[in-house]
Amino acid sequence: MSMSDPIADYLTRVRNGLHAQKTYVDVPASNMKRKISRILFEQGFVKKYIIIDDGLQGFIRIWLKYDELGSPVIHNIKRISKPGRRLYVSVENLPRVKNNLGISILTTPKGIITASEARRQNVGGEVLCEVW
Repeated sequence: MSMSDPIADYLTRVRNGLHAQKTYVDVPASNMKRKISRILFEQGFVKKYIIIDDGLQGFIRIWLKYDELGSPVIHNIKRISKPGRRLYVSVENLPRVKNNLGISILTTPKGIITASEARRQNVGGEVLCEVW
């Protein structure tokens, strides 16, 4: 069965895993999901991730991160640009999430990067999601 929005499915699996206090979640792999996972890891929102090759599509195993009280590090993970309504921003209008306590992930001509990195590289793009 084809999925109309695989990025929303990815974010929902992570959100549901956090809500259920899971140690890790598995999501079907794609290049875009690998890059989003890398950004979440580099920004400290997940413990680690690995790509598991099963000979077909493969999948990404993401270890979720919790604080010392057991609360999820990711308070909210939200899809912004959707298949029915794409949201593109110029470099002047790059979003700031929770006064820079969170991150926005964008797809740009320079690849999938955070909004702060896009500001540094002076490039705009499509806002995929916000995480805080």
